[in-house]
Amino acid sequence: MTSKPNQELETRFRVLYIRVSTEAQAEEGYSIGAQQERLEAYCRAMGWTNYQLYIDPGFSGSNLNRPKMQQLIADVQEGKVCAVVVYKLDRLSRSQKDTLYLIEDIFIPNDVAFVSLNENIDTGTPYGRAMIGILSAFAQLERENIYQRTRMGMLERVKQGYWMGGGGIPYGYDYDRNQGILVPNPQQAEQVRKMYDLYLKGYSAQKIANMLGLRYDKIVTQILTRKSNTGVICYKGEEYPGLHEPIISEEIYNLTQIKMRERSEKSRVPTKGTHLLAGLVHCGECGARMRYVKWGKNGYKLYCYSKDNSKPHMKRADSCDSEPCWADQIEDLVIQDLFSISANLEQSTKDDGAPSVNPLHELESQIAQTEAKVKRLYNLYAIDGNDMLLDTIEENKRQLALLREQLIMEEETRTRAKHIDLVRERVVSIRSAWDMLSMQERQTVLRDCIDRIIIHKNKVEIFYTFLKDKGKAGTAKYVA
Repeated sequence: MTSKPNQELETRFRVLYIRVSTEAQAEEGYSIGAQQERLEAYCRAMGWTNYQLYIDPGFSGSNLNRPKMQQLIADVQEGKVCAVVVYKLDRLSRSQKDTLYLIEDIFIPNDVAFVSLNENIDTGTPYGRAMIGILSAFAQLERENIYQRTRMGMLERVKQGYWMGGGGIPYGYDYDRNQGILVPNPQQAEQVRKMYDLYLKGYSAQKIANMLGLRYDKIVTQILTRKSNTGVICYKGEEYPGLHEPIISEEIYNLTQIKMRERSEKSRVPTKGTHLLAGLVHCGECGARMRYVKWGKNGYKLYCYSKDNSKPHMKRADSCDSEPCWADQIEDLVIQDLFSISANLEQSTKDDGAPSVNPLHELESQIAQTEAKVKRLYNLYAIDGNDMLLDTIEENKRQLALLREQLIMEEETRTRAKHIDLVRERVVSIRSAWDMLSMQERQTVLRDCIDRIIIHKNKVEIFYTFLKDKGKAGTAKYVA
């Protein structure tokens, strides 16, 4: 490094830079007082009196976003500083990139010496400059090791069912720092239960937000899709059983997700206005949707979009020979058919009391037996090392994987079946409640009950969401 005249050095000062992180403040030798004492002792030994203390208390060394560090960089670039002294290299930075940046791009070009007491480094010598790259690499390595240990510790904590801690406590819960788990907040948890209940009853997210005094519908949507409400912890894309008490059951959660997916489909979203079947009706000739069109002074007809040039993207055919039909006649037909099914369902519900086998329990039992069998086979193999057992083990592991897939499918089927049962329960009481429902509520009920309506020249097909074909949950066809 080229020396400056003594007179110029006297106009520049030396910076004694001190940094402590919140984790290191209590460590021996890292407190502000301890660092200051050693740095000032070094200055006295060197006969330096023209120095200033730059202290960043409680700041991490992982980046340079520190008040005094930013001032230091500015002062160096303005030619005010002749040397920077630290107690230890990682007090300057724990990042290799940042350390080399400060020394090679900030200090050396501005003729500023850098001294680290602990490592006995002085960039005024070639040896000191060579050692900087090596030691800063070790500082970077230590930081990455700390980060990795923290990540591993967090994962192990989550696996044991403890909450991750810190910010982001989900609405409906408080965080118990002593136990390290979430605990339901009585008032918020009750609101969360109401959200699920109201949503399953047909209310929109915006209406629920208005009813519960929340600002945005997105808040409701976020809460409804939060799996932690069922007692699990989601971490890095995986789910782990939590120690916290569930606010709602997994069954209610799954039903809500099904309902949300259904409502996201454009064809199932109720339209504003007084058109009862809007979005549900399709043309039986070309497959296009049909819309309400004003017909005369007081009437409306259902008209195929393929015959309407106002919305070309809705057309399914260049020509369609379907005829417009009176909307009120179709509405009456659909309502009466639904009432008729409601009466039949009510009677079948009274007659149906026979117990049934639970496939879930059967599959869970088979999985447990197969897991125990695989464990016994491994124990036998460990004792006598018979390679023939390996083929048997692999076969049982394949069977176990198949059983687990069947279990997942059965759980999804039962969730869907439960959703259908809830819709059937609503259909049973629909006739007595119909006159008391608003237009929006009627639209919501019909969209829960009906998948689509297809109008042919000589018949109307109604595809209900709740009918069961040969005992399997699904969409069945009914010809009115």
